[in-house]
Amino acid sequence: MITSPKLKLSGDRFTVTYLLDSPLKEAEHRASGIAVEQTIEFPVDLVDDGDIRTKLVGQIEKVAAQNPKQTRVIISYAWETCANELTQLLNVIYGNISIQPGIKVLDFMLPAAVDEVFDGPGFGVDGLRKRHEAQDRPLICTALKPMGLGAKELAGMAGEMALGGVDIIKDDHGLSNQIFAPFKERVKYCCEAVQKANQQTGQNTAYYPNITAPGSELIDRAKEAENAGAGGLLFSPGLTGWDTVNWLRSEGVNLPTMAHPTFQGTYVLHSDIGLAHAVQYGKLARLCGADSSVFPNYGGRFSFTKDECLSIKHSCLEDFNSFKPIFPAPGGGMKLERIEELISFYGKDVILLVGGDLHRGESISTASRQFRETAEQAASRLYPH
Repeated sequence: MITSPKLKLSGDRFTVTYLLDSPLKEAEHRASGIAVEQTIEFPVDLVDDGDIRTKLVGQIEKVAAQNPKQTRVIISYAWETCANELTQLLNVIYGNISIQPGIKVLDFMLPAAVDEVFDGPGFGVDGLRKRHEAQDRPLICTALKPMGLGAKELAGMAGEMALGGVDIIKDDHGLSNQIFAPFKERVKYCCEAVQKANQQTGQNTAYYPNITAPGSELIDRAKEAENAGAGGLLFSPGLTGWDTVNWLRSEGVNLPTMAHPTFQGTYVLHSDIGLAHAVQYGKLARLCGADSSVFPNYGGRFSFTKDECLSIKHSCLEDFNSFKPIFPAPGGGMKLERIEELISFYGKDVILLVGGDLHRGESISTASRQFRETAEQAASRLYPH
């Protein structure tokens, strides 16, 4: 029998809402297992009735049938279980139980204490609007592609996009340090091209190079990008880890960041396991410090529904402790004729990520200008001052 020491705990707790693919009676037993698995991972009958058992083990707050086959369970955990570390917080929310079938995270709620530990987004919606001098319209974003072009060819493309008024030009998430467009060379030429275009137009287009890389390279690439004049950074938390932005800040890098969804699809695509779309692309993105969150738009080549996209939008923008709202950045199926529909759906606090359609017109700069003007006009009609 383990004798529990007296623990000095604040009393602050956070809650996680799980969906279990179990009927009510079975779910009550499974909830008890989750409460133990996510904390002490030790037989509770071998622990006395002290603080470990009564305060550290998760506490079941609510068990309610979702339908005859599924049950919603809310479990609270002592704030101290997360050790003031984002990695450990995620471990408590969905660590070992992610390996078990039929458990999905629908939501989580954090205490006020989190505001003293995690900074959240450094810029958010208001900060990006200020940087781009765009107060009443969606921002326009596009990606440099296809892979295989040289650094100078990609830079020429970036310059044309900037001349057309695109706000954010990011690397495609697949551009890394390949031999045909090495990172240093690509960043140098693209930054120069965008800066030259900005001088001509008087606009504030930003280039976001992709810093997703092995851990030993990531910080160096971020600093190289910042020193070259990049206006932001693209990273893929599914590959680099959710704590990337905190790591960047600890090393003195202070640029807006855009989170890309690659390698995250299996977390959200199954109805019975993983994370809810709003958790994955909304709350987690804000918690990790991203200023915008890319996700697949409905009606494109991916399977996200309108309801799922709407839930992401709300999670990016609605109150979440003291974390700044961030831009939802839907991509896919972003055609010129859909711009007004999409602004009506998402609102004006959105980054519209336009892809291949910028390459279908007479020139990239002309197509870019058409998208920008169409978005401005649609926002003005839908959301007049």
